[in-house]
Amino acid sequence: MTDLAPALRAMLQRGEPAALVTVADARGSTPREPGARMLVGTDATIGTIGGGRLEWDAISRARMLASDPAQPTEATIEVPLGPAIGQCCGGHVTLRLERADPAVLTRIEAEEQAASSRLTRVLLFGAGHVGKAIATALAPLPFDIQWIDERPEEFPTRPPGDNVHPIVTSAPLDLIAEAPTGSCYLILTHLHALDFQIAEAVLRRADFAYAGLIGSATKRRRFERTFTAHGGDPQILNRLTCPIGSALHRDKRPTVIAALVAAELLITVAIASKEAEEPADARLEVKL
Repeated sequence: MTDLAPALRAMLQRGEPAALVTVADARGSTPREPGARMLVGTDATIGTIGGGRLEWDAISRARMLASDPAQPTEATIEVPLGPAIGQCCGGHVTLRLERADPAVLTRIEAEEQAASSRLTRVLLFGAGHVGKAIATALAPLPFDIQWIDERPEEFPTRPPGDNVHPIVTSAPLDLIAEAPTGSCYLILTHLHALDFQIAEAVLRRADFAYAGLIGSATKRRRFERTFTAHGGDPQILNRLTCPIGSALHRDKRPTVIAALVAAELLITVAIASKEAEEPADARLEVKL
């Protein structure tokens, strides 16, 4: 996940003119939602408000506002997304442009910190080939990722993203006990026995959004026998995803598995979020 505050801080330290472009309002069919924003510097942009002519024009206006002291420090642009700008969305976007300064930096640092605290926690157990690929695939996405392994040498020198937090520990079950309700768990350590211990602890909590175990149909059957033999509820096994990332059954490349796992998590979290927003009677009506 890419935050804009570190890049803006660097621009201000260099004395580089910069502007922040934010989607203040969006009605109808639009390429991005309210709150989406983009940092515009002299030679580069970070983030996106939807691309196309909408973004191209916004960049041009933002650079003018940032570099010309005669311009106001803020501006609002109303953009109908129709044939006049070569876009066919048909909606209407309101953009807010702000010349970047220390006050803007302070504000977006606070906003990004608050947003980070609301991210879904993902506990990724295992830093092998597939673990590395999954950490890289999840890094640009809106997750707070705890990447867990007992082997410090398996982690890269630099994590793939600011939201990826490597944790070296020989007591992974402690992290499960501390995880917030609604967390997601990806279990792919270097030991089958450890995988089973972690998966059992996750299923016994029963308050997870997603529980995924790497492996095969055979590994799943072995785990199910072990879990039920230890007194586990067989009904909760229906919520276990195993194998993970198996939509393309014959493609076992780590990067492919990682892409499919990322999709599984995004879909699961989106469904859980939608259900949480619906009134209880509406959810009952759908399920009936």
